[in-house]
Amino acid sequence: MKRVFITGASSGLGLALARRYAADGASLGLVGRRGHVLRELADALPGQHRCYALDVRDREILHAAAHDFIARSEGRVDAVIASAGISVGTVTGEAGDYAVFQSVVETNLLATVATFEPFIEPMRSAGAGRLVGLASVAGVRGLPGAGAYSASKAAVAVYCESLRLELAQSGVRVVTIAPGYIDTPMTQHNPYRMPFLMPVDAFADKAHSAIERGVSYTVIPWQMGLVAKIMRLLPDALYDRLARNAPRKPRSFRGPGDAA
Repeated sequence: MKRVFITGASSGLGLALARRYAADGASLGLVGRRGHVLRELADALPGQHRCYALDVRDREILHAAAHDFIARSEGRVDAVIASAGISVGTVTGEAGDYAVFQSVVETNLLATVATFEPFIEPMRSAGAGRLVGLASVAGVRGLPGAGAYSASKAAVAVYCESLRLELAQSGVRVVTIAPGYIDTPMTQHNPYRMPFLMPVDAFADKAHSAIERGVSYTVIPWQMGLVAKIMRLLPDALYDRLARNAPRKPRSFRGPGDAA
């Protein structure tokens, strides 16, 4: 039986991945801010699961939850999925947006680091395991009005790449998943057209396969992977001309939830 620790499990991508892994017979550590939602989820899933109601920005409490799950798993955890995230528009210089920027970076990037920390040594000792970071196609290049989100997701991808190299000889695989537009409560607030929008359960199936295979980096859906490759190759002058008038994320703050 697999043991899987998932942050952001109360909604969106984390919820879909929890359902997918539970259907596969895994025992889960479910992390989210809303305890009653986690308990309802655990009761609805097949198998036995642990619930940890917390804010992933609180490193001490997050580590305590991780150590509890490790102990209850007798030291063997198969996968850790850092799925908690904030998606919100920010504009540098606007009143209040610095605090939002800080929350986005703390949740999307620093909480990913804090989520992985307690599991490194147990996985290294076992010579196996998966550490899964959620980046985004929005992190491939900067988008107007999304400085915090784009920067934080770009940082997640580069951080996971560094960690992958650090653990290359250990048997621990670091998997980076970059979602495009996935149909979750988070993206449902976007007031613009979303190309190649993917149902969340279809995303979970693709992500589960990538995690189990231990791929280093993948974009889901694959069509957005092609878009990402083109975005990387565009000269700055051409990219600037094409992207400067792109539709922007709403600036109303949303707390830590799922990543997309």
